[in-house]
Amino acid sequence: MPKRVLFIDRDGTLVLEPENYQLDSLTKLEFYPKVFQFLSKIAKELNFELAMVTNQDGLGTESFPEETFWLTQNFILKAFENEGVRFDETFIDRSFPEDNAPTRKPRTGMLRKYLNNSDYDLENSFVIGDRITDVELAKNLGSKAIFIKNEENLGGNEIATSLEELQSVITLQTNDWQKIYEFLKLEERTAYIKRTTNETDISIKLNLDGTGKSNINTGISFFDHMLDQIARHGQMDLDIQVKGDLEVDEHHTIEDTAIALGEVFAKALGNKLGIERYGFCLPMDDCLAQVAIDFGGRNWLVWEAEFKREMIGQMPTEMFFHFFKSFTDGAKANLNIKAEGTNEHHKIEAIFKAFAKAIKVAVKRDTEKMILPSTKGML
Repeated sequence: MPKRVLFIDRDGTLVLEPENYQLDSLTKLEFYPKVFQFLSKIAKELNFELAMVTNQDGLGTESFPEETFWLTQNFILKAFENEGVRFDETFIDRSFPEDNAPTRKPRTGMLRKYLNNSDYDLENSFVIGDRITDVELAKNLGSKAIFIKNEENLGGNEIATSLEELQSVITLQTNDWQKIYEFLKLEERTAYIKRTTNETDISIKLNLDGTGKSNINTGISFFDHMLDQIARHGQMDLDIQVKGDLEVDEHHTIEDTAIALGEVFAKALGNKLGIERYGFCLPMDDCLAQVAIDFGGRNWLVWEAEFKREMIGQMPTEMFFHFFKSFTDGAKANLNIKAEGTNEHHKIEAIFKAFAKAIKVAVKRDTEKMILPSTKGML
């Protein structure tokens, strides 16, 4: 199986960056907060090779003698080794930025052993660093970047790619090694579903660990508004594009979207290790909605909500029940929904918001308890 690699910068990532950007004395050495605790957990628990990759400007010159560098470098390596972190490789470039050396980050000259090598899975490897050049290195390797943003645009004068383009390479931006560990341990839960019938053409992209971004177009504005609640209040990224036979009826569009949405949730949840599994009641003015969900592998719906209006916006109220029933079929989930109130718009919006909150609770994972929440041994 191809090996994944963490290409880790040194100064500003493993140790704090000195004021003059040159670590040439033990008196300047200060390790990055929490790096020992969480890099040792990464080394022990996760299946990555570790490679230290660092630019050391002018190493070996009069202004940066070898002996002062190696005193601190060897101390750093030994300190990590004592905490169970052993770097498989260490790559050091000695050039200045103006040299444009092929070995200097963000160029890949030092890392040729990994390129076009089937022994390594660069697509699922990461570069971890505090300079935008580390992000561009990830792009040049075909890997992903974890950006430790200590200073704005540090290294920005050495990149050949626009900052906008590099944003797509960054999978996590943080200055906390605990967040890095949790991200690498949990990994992103994303899924894509394409569902095409004679009546509808649906594509859905889901990131369960997103930030609440949505791009939803079903052709039914009120339905779009309700689906947007799932992304926003569930703190997940959701892209739903639907072309349905609305000239016939709304039924097929709503039903098939719900089925596909349930299927994409089931796919993104994967093995379900560490999830809470269960998960809300939510007031909205005159209305109270209670939603409980169980991603337990079986579909069931309990629905206690009455609507007197035939339509809200362009959406038939009879399709509310059908939407959630179809979702449970696709997601293989139990869903219990109760709602009361007088304003019917508020009532269904409260249901969708509570539904989103219930999902948010249920899909949350605990990095300390990555076990299956079932006595049966399967979900």
